[in-house]
Amino acid sequence: MERWISFNGKILPADTPLVGAESRAIRYGDGLFETIRMRKGEMPLFVYHMERLFKGLAELGFEKGVHLTPSSLKEDIQKLAQKNKVLNNARIRVNAIRGNGGLYDPENNKPNIIIESIPLGEQYDRLNENGLVIGVYPDARKSTDRFSNLKSNNFLPYTLGAFYAKANHWNDAIILNQFGRICETTLANIFWMEGDAIYTPPLTEGAVAGVMRRYLIEKHIQMGKPIVERNLTIEELGKATAIFITNAISGIKWVRQFGDSQFDPSKIIPIYNEMIKTIYSL
Repeated sequence: MERWISFNGKILPADTPLVGAESRAIRYGDGLFETIRMRKGEMPLFVYHMERLFKGLAELGFEKGVHLTPSSLKEDIQKLAQKNKVLNNARIRVNAIRGNGGLYDPENNKPNIIIESIPLGEQYDRLNENGLVIGVYPDARKSTDRFSNLKSNNFLPYTLGAFYAKANHWNDAIILNQFGRICETTLANIFWMEGDAIYTPPLTEGAVAGVMRRYLIEKHIQMGKPIVERNLTIEELGKATAIFITNAISGIKWVRQFGDSQFDPSKIIPIYNEMIKTIYSL
């Protein structure tokens, strides 16, 4: 089946060449992206995604103009998902990249918008049956600066962390920050439990400002059960009673093993049922 993409609002065959050798996206990773879950034609966390995207565009000095709005992006996404026949269950990727130019002289600062819509399998509609095995990627340190929370196309630590995880037969790898503390994983924000209390590193520790992370924190505040933001070391994580990771596509995944520590999903299942199954109408 032929697959389609959207480039600046135009639907094109997925194999259409879009950029050349002078692209700043290729030269410098100059841009941002969002991965959005679509379920039954809806995108429940769309507002959160757009707030993060447009904040990131402003941080990176893009000039979005009057025609690029959350409403216009939503329309383009829905048209593409319909064209690809994936409205029921899809991963939407929105990539905003700068055009051609050298390091100091971009041709302009208007974002070029590439949208992909990719079908998701049934495994994304339930909590993972087999818990994840995770470990620490030791060879990168993520900085804690004004750009750390952006979902940037500068993805090298995560890419190499994923390679490291695969070589060690893990499902994911933890990325450390410049202080050697736990930041996030290559795919997700990280949460841990001590008894019934839930914790996650604060964004000042350098993690991407995940939309599912934000959703869980806000919902728990509304329930009167706040999630505590606290710095986390490798040693402390090994003493947790449960670990789970979150992103907008998978929602929540529970961790079975970290180092010598083993965990079961009993504490995670109620959180999944109350938060994820509800939001995506699973």
